[in-house]
Amino acid sequence: MNIKWLEKNTFHYSDFKDLNRLVDAKSKKNLKISLCLPTLNEEKTIAKEIIIMKSELMTRYPLLDEIVVIDSGSNDRTCDIAQQYGADVYQASDILPHLEPYKGKGENLWKALFITKGDVIVYLDADIKNIHHRFAYGLLGPLLLNDDIKFVKAFYDRPISIGKKKMRPTGGGRVTELVIRPLFSLFFPELTQLIQPLSGEYAGFREVFERIPFPIGYGVETSMNMDIYEKWGLDVMAQVDLDRRIHRNQDTKALGRMAFVILKTFINRKIRMGLIDLRDELFTEMIQYNLVNDKYEPDIFKIEGHERPPIIEIPEYREKFEVDPQQMKEFQEA
Repeated sequence: MNIKWLEKNTFHYSDFKDLNRLVDAKSKKNLKISLCLPTLNEEKTIAKEIIIMKSELMTRYPLLDEIVVIDSGSNDRTCDIAQQYGADVYQASDILPHLEPYKGKGENLWKALFITKGDVIVYLDADIKNIHHRFAYGLLGPLLLNDDIKFVKAFYDRPISIGKKKMRPTGGGRVTELVIRPLFSLFFPELTQLIQPLSGEYAGFREVFERIPFPIGYGVETSMNMDIYEKWGLDVMAQVDLDRRIHRNQDTKALGRMAFVILKTFINRKIRMGLIDLRDELFTEMIQYNLVNDKYEPDIFKIEGHERPPIIEIPEYREKFEVDPQQMKEFQEA
């Protein structure tokens, strides 16, 4: 395995703390940059994310051109708060409404490509408790200052919030270490150099995101890593240490369901790449058990496994972004 990538394409956010340098690079390359926040009931954290990004990276340093929230149908005040603080807010179901609607983070990220105007898209989860503008500029640094890098992932220390004022110093990233890293080690050792391949914060050029499919649910990060690696190779990818990210704790059963979706996504990608051949179809239900009145009862989690195609294949997208027919031909022949 070539580990030179780890040394060459791994950065620390402080490498890019000169924000005027990033603004100059953005201007010279004549780029527009969009920040997308996918949401579902994030009223506790959404305001702070928008306030910090807007004040630091739009008003003080003109790095971002827009902040867009794509919501999955929150039943709390997420959308009202986001609008109040100046984000452009859309319901995922209202975007390309002739398509069958799905619910999930991947759906929001995919539909954001139709709504946003940027040449570069920054995706940040909306539940970051210790949000800081480094989460955006750290990801943008490698894209703006290196001509060969097209996609950047975040990694960080991951303490877990277990109460209003309680914190575990470590424990985050359990699905990464127990599921995806063993899989990458077995089948794609080069990808193990991604310190946190499932991190929910990443940025990249539109020309990359528009050419890959997006699974609707938890599998979107896994497929994104594998598809970009397969199409363009590891050298267009980079990763940035964002120091520390505090997030909500999830119980073991929830992590089990997440692992189930990721495993299914991984195996389906392997089949699509022609690297394995299964005799039978995979089952779609994760079966867990609850102890109720001294009896074990099944608790079944079913996934439908929907996946959006590369958005460049959608006619409305090609028309809106004036995709050149020659570009489309090259994409189809690739």
